[in-house]
Amino acid sequence: MIAIISMFSTITGVSSWADDSGLVVWDSPSADYNGSMPLGNGEVAVNAWVEPSGDLRFFISRTDAWDEYGRLLKVGGVRIRIGDGNVARTRNFRQTLTVQDATVRASYGEGESRVDLRLWVDASRPVIVVEAECVRPAAACALLELWRTNEVPVAAECSDVLNGCKDRQTVAKPDVVLTGLHDRIGWYHRNIESVGPELCGRIQGMSGFARPDPLLHRTFGALVAAEHAERLDDRTLRSPSGTRHVFEIAVNTLCPATAEAWRKSTAAALDAAHTIPLAERRQAHEAWWAAFWDRSWIHLSQNALPAERPDGAGLSTNALPLSLGDGDDAFVVNRGYTLQRFVTACAGRGHYPIKFNGSLFTVPAAGKPESADYRRWGPGYWWQNTRLPYESMCASGDFEMMEPLFQMYARDLLPQFVYRTRRYLGHAGAYVPECIYFWGDMFSETYGWQPCDERADKLQASRWHKWDWVSGLELSGLLLDRYAYTGDAAFLHGTALPFIREILTYFDRHYAAGPDGKLVMHPAQSLETWWEATNPMPELSGLYAVTERCLALPEAQTTPEERAFWQALRAKLPPLPTMKSPEGKTQLAPAQTFASKHNCENPELYAVFPFRLFGVGRPNIAWGIEALNNRGDRGPFGWRQEDVFMAYLGQTAQARDYVVRRARKSCPSQRFPAFWGPNYDWTPDQDHGSILMKAVQAMLLQSDGRKLYLLPAWPRDWDCDFKLHAPLQTVVTGTVRDGKLATWAVTPAERRADVVIGGAFQ
Repeated sequence: MIAIISMFSTITGVSSWADDSGLVVWDSPSADYNGSMPLGNGEVAVNAWVEPSGDLRFFISRTDAWDEYGRLLKVGGVRIRIGDGNVARTRNFRQTLTVQDATVRASYGEGESRVDLRLWVDASRPVIVVEAECVRPAAACALLELWRTNEVPVAAECSDVLNGCKDRQTVAKPDVVLTGLHDRIGWYHRNIESVGPELCGRIQGMSGFARPDPLLHRTFGALVAAEHAERLDDRTLRSPSGTRHVFEIAVNTLCPATAEAWRKSTAAALDAAHTIPLAERRQAHEAWWAAFWDRSWIHLSQNALPAERPDGAGLSTNALPLSLGDGDDAFVVNRGYTLQRFVTACAGRGHYPIKFNGSLFTVPAAGKPESADYRRWGPGYWWQNTRLPYESMCASGDFEMMEPLFQMYARDLLPQFVYRTRRYLGHAGAYVPECIYFWGDMFSETYGWQPCDERADKLQASRWHKWDWVSGLELSGLLLDRYAYTGDAAFLHGTALPFIREILTYFDRHYAAGPDGKLVMHPAQSLETWWEATNPMPELSGLYAVTERCLALPEAQTTPEERAFWQALRAKLPPLPTMKSPEGKTQLAPAQTFASKHNCENPELYAVFPFRLFGVGRPNIAWGIEALNNRGDRGPFGWRQEDVFMAYLGQTAQARDYVVRRARKSCPSQRFPAFWGPNYDWTPDQDHGSILMKAVQAMLLQSDGRKLYLLPAWPRDWDCDFKLHAPLQTVVTGTVRDGKLATWAVTPAERRADVVIGGAFQ
């Protein structure tokens, strides 16, 4: 199959993927940024492409490059030119991305015209490295390519701070190019004003909550250097004629900072890198990525057994049409899983959570280079979208990548959530709004422009998630997952339990009990879909799941007072809502009562995922299967979670069908096969690929307490080698061949007794 795909690549110029060597291969240059490849070290990232001229171009991003209005900008762009940039030089072209070492390589030209490029973002420091080698000596230049050169009005997106403001408009401010440097060039963007925290705080009644301004004087940019380099002008750095050139770009953010403090800090980062030989830095870079890929993997391949249609009929291949060069179903899913994990790692170790609507890899919209900072849905964090890249991280063992999410939501913003709850509702506890900026205020459009002090109802004006309180419970589940997998008691007591205490207190204080002593959760809604609801499934199943898991914690890690509170709250919970299916069978319901539909989620299935009350090994799994089969909204794309529901309910054929269809749905305008979208959000859509990852993991391995379910929804026509993590510091490895678990091992060995091997084909 690899040979066939490579042949297709040669004919058509499309990408090929060799899963045994971890390559994405292109055999022709890219016309523009729509042909970019992603790279990153978790905080600094690039979109890189080689033009027909042979010039290497890339956009640079950072997770903390927030402008005056709280918009997450690109840092800027750089062009690397070797020699004269003659178009004829890109004959015999080959460009590869090796995910094992997070490196883009490009080679072009023949004989004395040959040029070899290597681009990587140092895994250990905020430095981009470009290495170029040529047979015939030539000079090389780094050229700055900036688009924020003047003040330009910007049309407001949904979550922009000034969206809906009648008096002001967002105006993009220009970058500053450094002048007078001897052997370096660079630029920065410095927020000389802050439009957001003070304005939102005043309108939303949060001025009494003391906090530093996270935007004012935030300064970000980059400094470019090369050995023996000469600055030709403030935007051009020349490396003298030779057969080897190395450009290094330090990308830095400081907040707050003066321009001079930022310049010194960035120069210091570059100088610190230069104290270590490049070969040693490269070796450490490769070692980091090798360890990353060694801690978890899933490698799929197609075997000769027939697959099954979702209706149970035999089928040897997926019913979707085969795109030229795409390969078989297992190949496409394998590629999607691996590349999505790579893209996540490239942006997952920064100061802030991954942006669902493009991460750090957005490119200009509608063919306009000046729109490189555009991001549909804007700079804000929607919790339902933000959480999805993190749902697969425990099973992958990528625990450090969960830290930005936990730091922002569970540590930095928790005091603000508590303050807001008391300010708006007059009781203890905390709720987590669905829509917030990274500094904690709600979107201006969501809260509304009428000041809090002028309102009787101080909650947000938008009905889309006015009474949607599930965010805190979902984050509680992720915090408990992190503890369950690692056994980190310091994390449990320092982060997880303090956050969970405030969330559960909120529900205990906010809703009164009815005559039967059970909570009556009203007013409420069931996600964004059902706006008029009582006892909604997402919140109610979340309360059952979180209290169950808290009570299952080791008694030595909890207090009698905590356990008494959890038990008392659990005793007050009403039954999970159910209803009759069209066939008269019991199925999960969105809420006890529900009406006024406005979105296309399936909230009844939140009891399956993320809260895992119904599924393999759990009672009444048929209720979940009925709800799945009778769901009103369907589709294997974007943030839709049906693939995961299917896996947790053991519906092998349906899960297979959905993950294949999802893996085949790349963005038509993007050359990189794992730049999904735009779907509901934007390209590259991080929710789309994250659901693919979570579903494939759950098809292979699920956990429930001590129980480990292997192959609960694995299709018989896919062979697999895998290594996944599980609770209680457990690692499971195995091979699947011809529909059977051929080999497997569990560490620690005593966990072997907890393993249940099963599947519809066993």
